[in-house]
Amino acid sequence: MIIVMRSDATEEKLQHVLERVQELGFKPHLSRGEKKTIIGVVGNGKVVDSSVFQAIPGVESVMRILQPFKLSSREFKEVSTEIKIGHVTVGGKQVVVMAGPCAVETREQMLASAEAVSSAGAKILRGGAFKPRTSPYSFQGLGEPGLVILREVGDQFGMPVVTEVVSPQDVKLVASYADVLQVGARNMQNFSLLEEVGKTRKPVLLKRGLMATVEELLMSAEYILSNGNPNVMLCERGIRSFEKYTRNTLDISAVPIIKTLSHLPVIVDPSHAVGKRDLVAPVSKGSVATGADGLIIEVHPDPERALSDGAQSMFPADFADLMDEMKHIAEAVKRTI
Repeated sequence: MIIVMRSDATEEKLQHVLERVQELGFKPHLSRGEKKTIIGVVGNGKVVDSSVFQAIPGVESVMRILQPFKLSSREFKEVSTEIKIGHVTVGGKQVVVMAGPCAVETREQMLASAEAVSSAGAKILRGGAFKPRTSPYSFQGLGEPGLVILREVGDQFGMPVVTEVVSPQDVKLVASYADVLQVGARNMQNFSLLEEVGKTRKPVLLKRGLMATVEELLMSAEYILSNGNPNVMLCERGIRSFEKYTRNTLDISAVPIIKTLSHLPVIVDPSHAVGKRDLVAPVSKGSVATGADGLIIEVHPDPERALSDGAQSMFPADFADLMDEMKHIAEAVKRTI
């Protein structure tokens, strides 16, 4: 349920409400807006009469959240969440582009990639150090040496970095290098991993599972939010369908649907959605038009020799052209790139 505080409620009254919520065996989640202060009350199946909270001084109203996803819902927070990542803000007016190769291969490769994407206007550098692959014979990433390279290159170009974490045991290690922790599609329902990234304050990019519904994606976000981390971005990266022409089927309608249901920023991954370089640009443009708060695009200085996902990685020159073209689309929907 949601407890809405009176506009004139003092900090002392607010703290009293928070303490009372905890005394009753619930977990409070505070959301301070410009006009209202709201407390989300989350429990483990416990039922309590809302009048218990209504009687506390300073409380204006108490409402039950109808959606199964509580903390990520618009009912809990009407205003869209904006997440600060270094000097970048995701969820605001700017459509933030994250770009770089699928995997960190060498320092030279990352330097060339960072120079290309930053000069084209990308704000966040991507690169995988731990790569969960369908085949055990595929390149699995460099591990911590890859994280070192990613961090050094990101700092050199003044770019925050995003990389994937694949196991609960690696969360602290990856968080020590990365600005954004990516939870991949195959780990969307790895609840132990979600709880661990939820215990950090690092922004999390949570990808939709291959066969997950929008509601299941939002329920996975709840694991992160309920563990104290409010900095969650949801990523639509295509779902598995009967269509074989593309790697996955991009559910572009998920962007406006999620933004209606949730206050969390929505990112689109066109590269993994289509799996083909020539389709990345048109799908990226469509994603901006439907309201995506950001894109995460694979760009490689030499896709032919890429150790991972070369077929869907854009050439730097084509990426630069795409960035220019998306500026006009962003302007049409009152956004910027």
